[in-house]
Amino acid sequence: MLTCSKDRMEDKITTFSKFGDTGKGGITRLSLSPADLDAREEFCKRCIALGMDIKTDDMANIYATIPGDESVPAIMMGSHIDSVKQGGNYDGILGVLTALEAAETIVIEKVAHKHPITVVVWTNEEGARFDPAMMSSGVITGKFNKDVMLESKDREGVTFKESLEASGYMGEVENRMTAEKYMALVELHVEQGPVLENEKKDIGILEGVCGMVNYEFSFIGQADHAGTTPMKYRKDALYAAVKVIQYIHDELDKLDSKLVYTTGRMIVSPNIHTVIPDNVKFTLDARHQDPNVIKQVVEIIKKVPSEIEKCETSYKELWSRKTVQFYPKFVDYVEKNAKEYGYSAMRMYSGPGHDAQFITDIIPTTMIFVPSENGHSHCEKEFTPLDNCLKGANVLLQTILDIDKN
Repeated sequence: MLTCSKDRMEDKITTFSKFGDTGKGGITRLSLSPADLDAREEFCKRCIALGMDIKTDDMANIYATIPGDESVPAIMMGSHIDSVKQGGNYDGILGVLTALEAAETIVIEKVAHKHPITVVVWTNEEGARFDPAMMSSGVITGKFNKDVMLESKDREGVTFKESLEASGYMGEVENRMTAEKYMALVELHVEQGPVLENEKKDIGILEGVCGMVNYEFSFIGQADHAGTTPMKYRKDALYAAVKVIQYIHDELDKLDSKLVYTTGRMIVSPNIHTVIPDNVKFTLDARHQDPNVIKQVVEIIKKVPSEIEKCETSYKELWSRKTVQFYPKFVDYVEKNAKEYGYSAMRMYSGPGHDAQFITDIIPTTMIFVPSENGHSHCEKEFTPLDNCLKGANVLLQTILDIDKN
C-alpha cells in the first residue's frame, strides 16, 4: 500500500516545534500570536511549494488545495495550529502536519484523484487566548455569532477582531467552507488520553464525540473570625461545597464506568486563612457518549438541596453539548485501512471537543486518533512517537483516497 515518508514526517514535526518553543519541550502558540503567524507562514510556504492553491476566509481559516476536477466538491483534512499556554507539540498541529504529509505524498507520487483535496487550518480552536474554544469552525457552522466573537478579548484587552485584522490572514466570507464546495472532512488528532497506549492500539477509530454538561455550584455562608467562632455556629461555605463534591463523586461513581467527570475550577472567598469562607463556587464537567447517562448526571445534580450546613446552595448550567456521531461510511474506511496496513485499532469516542464535531453538521466527517504517551496532553510532556504519527498519516492518506474513489 501507498505510504507517507517517515523522514518528511519527522522534518515537519521538528520544524513546527520551533514556533512558540518554551525551551522545556513544549510550546506556547496562542491563536494569531507571532508564533502562530510564523507557523502559518511556514505552512503556506510548504503548500505553495507543492503547487497548492491557498485561500483564507473571514475568520482566517486557511484552505490549501491540490487541484482536481472543479465540477465536484473538495475533500478536506486538517486541524489547528494554535496551542494552549505551555502546551505540547502534537495537539492540533499533528492533524495539520499529517494532512500536509498526505498531500505531499499525493503530489510527489502523482496519485490520481478526481476531487480537489484541501488541507485546512482552523483558527482559534483552543480558545486559550480568545474565548470560546473552536471559535472559527463554530462561526462558519452557525454555532457562534460572529459579531460577538469579534469582541472577545485576550488578557491584554486585545480583541479577536484587532488580531484578525492585523494577522494578514483575514480573507473573504465567500471563501468559507460550505456543503456546496466541500464533501468531506477527516481530522487526525492525538488522543489526549491513555486508552490507546494502555490497550496497545495504534489507531483510534472515532465513532463520535461525547456529550457533556458543565455546571457551576454556588454556596453562600457567613464570613467570621476563624479564632472566635465556635464550630456549631459557623456557616462555612467551603465545608458545604466539600460535602456536595463528596456527594457528587459517590453518586456519579455508581453510573457507567465510561463516564468521566471533573471538578475543575474552585473559587473561594475571601480566601484568607483567618476568615471562614462565605462564598464558594466550583464547576462540574461530566462527559459520556450515551445521552441517557448524561440525563442521570443531571438528575443527581438536581437532588442537591438548597441549604447545606446552614449555607445557601444553588447551581446553574454553564453550557452543554449533545453527543455527535460521525459519518458511518467514513468510520468504516478508517477501520478498513488500519486493518489493511496491519495496524492495531479500536473504536472509541472522543471526550475532548474538536472542530470536526461542528463541521459534521454541515458535511460528512470523521476523525482518527493516534496514541498520547502516558496520556499526557495540554502540557509540555505531550508526546506521540514518530512511528505512531506515520501510521496515522498513512491511514489518513488512504481514507482520503477511498472517499475520492467512492
